[in-house]
Amino acid sequence: MAYRQRRRQIMLVYEMKLQGTESQYRSLDEAIRTGLFVRNSVIRAWLDGQVKSRNDAYKHCKLLSDNPEFPWASRLNSMARQAHAERAWASIERFYRNCKQKTPGKKRCDLAALQAARGSAPRKGFPKFKKYQVRASVEYKTSGWKLSGDRRYLTFTDKFQAGTFKLWGSRNLHFHQLEQIKRVRVIRRHDGYYAQFLIDHEREEKKELTGKQTGLDVGLNYFYTDCSGNQIDNPRFLRKDERKLKKLQRRLSRTQKGSQNRKKARNKLGRAHLKVSRRRNDWVCKQAQHVIGSNDLVAVENLRIRNMVKNHHLAKSISDAAWYRFREWLEYMARVYGVPVIAVEPAYTSQNCSNCGEKVVKTLSTRTHECPHCGYIADRDENAARNILKSALKQLSNKETDKKSINGLI
Repeated sequence: MAYRQRRRQIMLVYEMKLQGTESQYRSLDEAIRTGLFVRNSVIRAWLDGQVKSRNDAYKHCKLLSDNPEFPWASRLNSMARQAHAERAWASIERFYRNCKQKTPGKKRCDLAALQAARGSAPRKGFPKFKKYQVRASVEYKTSGWKLSGDRRYLTFTDKFQAGTFKLWGSRNLHFHQLEQIKRVRVIRRHDGYYAQFLIDHEREEKKELTGKQTGLDVGLNYFYTDCSGNQIDNPRFLRKDERKLKKLQRRLSRTQKGSQNRKKARNKLGRAHLKVSRRRNDWVCKQAQHVIGSNDLVAVENLRIRNMVKNHHLAKSISDAAWYRFREWLEYMARVYGVPVIAVEPAYTSQNCSNCGEKVVKTLSTRTHECPHCGYIADRDENAARNILKSALKQLSNKETDKKSINGLI
């Protein structure tokens, strides 16, 4: 029996809930607010021409901590300040990269244009100042925190003096050395505070070769349809809880701004949305693992979800389907198990006949593919899945041909 063994250096993220007192949570809030201040200050310095590289961003963190006008900046750990400066610089680098690639709506990248853009509305992709919101985080590197000997308590050692928190979760940190923990991120959500441990880990997985290849066509009626005709129902987590969410939203709208009742109502609404998102993410993760485990090659469509949700009639259903999250999990599982996942262009995958290749024009309401040229009849999504797999195999063969040609020239 053939196996495929894959060893890959990856980053694991273990998340555990923090249990502490109200005063400790307030200290974490101050640390999160300070990290947000550092990030926005780096963006401001970049707009003023004072920060032109990542090293300049690090130096600006030192200036903030030494400035007597901002005494709270020096209370945050130095590596935590650097981590938030990296967040700011990452957004700046992404903006410059989009300018270089001439992405539509992201063209202002010269300093003169930046100076002119200060007083105007920010363009698409332009680095923005982040405002205060419930879901926020502060990130530490290798200092500013300490784990207990039994790995069940986490202590923050910076000047905010948040103290020691008990860790609640199913993850066991004893399997990893302290040197493998590269970062610790504290995330504030509607249902509490969480600690994420970023662990450098070498994951080794063995997968039995099945000899199967599949193409997946995602949709709204069914979550996906493969080239064999198998269909997975769309769970529609948001639609199922929509009545409850609307009720909580109406309660929030009736409360007075700034009141304690409004905070309670907002918290209940946020918890309800968290429940929906967690159920959705868990479901797509399991589906991706099943697809990767039962196939040796997976072909998917390279969908532009951001453009698709511009259709206001389908935006809620498309967002609830979580196609992009499903593809992310597919690509992650593919790296772990060594299964190629090939993304193809979605143009004409539903219109072309998978049997003869002729174009058969259909509307969205037409759910059955009937080819007048060869007489082939199949479900619309199954026909599209077959075309997706064919395009992926053709794309893969072209890459192998190009590699052989380059090796022959060398």
